[in-house]
Amino acid sequence: MSIERRIQEALEGIREAIQQDGGDVEFVSYDDDNKTVYVALTGSCVGCPASVMTLKMGVERAIKAQVPEVEYVEAY
Repeated sequence: MSIERRIQEALEGIREAIQQDGGDVEFVSYDDDNKTVYVALTGSCVGCPASVMTLKMGVERAIKAQVPEVEYVEAY
């Protein structure tokens, strides 16, 4: 299974929790050279002071758990 597919599956695993707060997360791209995933936080996540924590403690943790090749997760 491709890295991108595994990333998308990791996002599906946490999407419901983010959506319960009125937000969402979308996969944008994966840069294999930098081992970086780019995601877009949407909905109520936009401008939310907790979105950095959601990105690092939720999204990044979930992706790294399923895709250890990933080193960084950044907002697009």
